[in-house]
Amino acid sequence: MRSLWRTSDRGTLRDIALVCLADALVGASFGAIAVAGGLPAWVPISMSVLVFAGGAQFAALAVVLSGGGALAAVATGLVLNSRLLLFGFAVSDVLDGRRRTRLLGAHLVMDEALAFTMRHQDRARRRAAFWTCGIALFACWNISVVLGAMAGEAIGDTDALGLDAAFPAVLLALVVPALRDPRTRTAALTGAAIAVAATPFLPPGLPVLLALTGLVVPHLLRKTA
Repeated sequence: MRSLWRTSDRGTLRDIALVCLADALVGASFGAIAVAGGLPAWVPISMSVLVFAGGAQFAALAVVLSGGGALAAVATGLVLNSRLLLFGFAVSDVLDGRRRTRLLGAHLVMDEALAFTMRHQDRARRRAAFWTCGIALFACWNISVVLGAMAGEAIGDTDALGLDAAFPAVLLALVVPALRDPRTRTAALTGAAIAVAATPFLPPGLPVLLALTGLVVPHLLRKTA
């Protein structure tokens, strides 16, 4: 762990700390919303340890709190998390080694870890960014979910506090700096438009996967230019 800190640059460590702080607020909101919605505290806590995917957790929670069954909630989470398969390919170079190390790394594959890993070209820095972000976020997320679950009954109406907007706000903060690149901006805006257009017609999770087709647009524009 100490070697990871030495390899990571100060700017990356600072940004990871800020994301951990933001995600801690999101995790607390998840725990609070789940318990305030009538679920026992062990449900959001267990989900956070075993699933560890904020978007899928919120999606599954929304299904359950709206009256859906456990199978529907699991299916929604699986569809939304299917994007992580592609993420795994993108960071596969930092996960080589023993089987148990790869299994642990696979559990830590997420949006934030991918974003920090893709910042770097050097393999050592990529590895340090991935593991530092993954381990730090896993700890912060689960601690905050426990605290949120404990506070859920006292909060009462979580909608009045706007806690459900915390997770999208964190993801937006991660994405905005990357939009400075024209090709990235084109792909992101195209994907967002596709997802918004498909949302009324497709089940939850599928519009997000369909948005990945936006990655093709910059390549097509470059070929036709």
